[in-house]
Amino acid sequence: MIDLESRIIKFHSKNQSSKIPIKAVPGHFATNHSHINYYIDLTTLKSRQSEASSSAHALAMQYVHSTVVDTIVCFDGMEVIGAYLAEELNHAGFFSYNAHKTIYVVSPEYVSSNQLLFRDNIQPMIKNRNIILLMASVTTGISIKKGIECVEYYGGTVQGISTIFSAIKEYENYPIHTLFTQDDIIGYQTFKRDDCPFCKNGQKVEALVNSFGYSKL
Repeated sequence: MIDLESRIIKFHSKNQSSKIPIKAVPGHFATNHSHINYYIDLTTLKSRQSEASSSAHALAMQYVHSTVVDTIVCFDGMEVIGAYLAEELNHAGFFSYNAHKTIYVVSPEYVSSNQLLFRDNIQPMIKNRNIILLMASVTTGISIKKGIECVEYYGGTVQGISTIFSAIKEYENYPIHTLFTQDDIIGYQTFKRDDCPFCKNGQKVEALVNSFGYSKL
């Protein structure tokens, strides 16, 4: 059995607002859209109270106070950080059009065709609302595209995109607010499947990975 845990390396962000290290494992991994040479492990950042709170605080500091936030839409199991982010933005005095002056925290549902769905009871928290998309990690931007399309389909307006790790700095006209960039993970690379040097050299994929975790092969 491949032992990924013994190869974990900790990296620190160049972002001065973030004091939390991120864990990464070097190797040959496949995501839904690309091959990468590091698996970014966000398990404790998403699940441990102290780290989730600190991550949310650092993300909140990246927004200007003129940003209107009504709803945070969480992907990739980011609901804990999403709740803390809503609290940070409320305490910092960010404006919301919600009647109760607090921020909704919701997640879309994935249907069998891998499409995103908001049920009828959740749709009022999206329609005519100002939305922050909160994702665990971004590699190619495809997940951002799907998130924006979903929010706009249900009548919402995306005001910001936040992630813990992002390999890209912006998507179309949206800057990506992130705690860790590709520059923080020394040597991090992402490849199109047909262009992967590991595959060309006959090196097998060690695990299938996404923002929820990994499955060893």
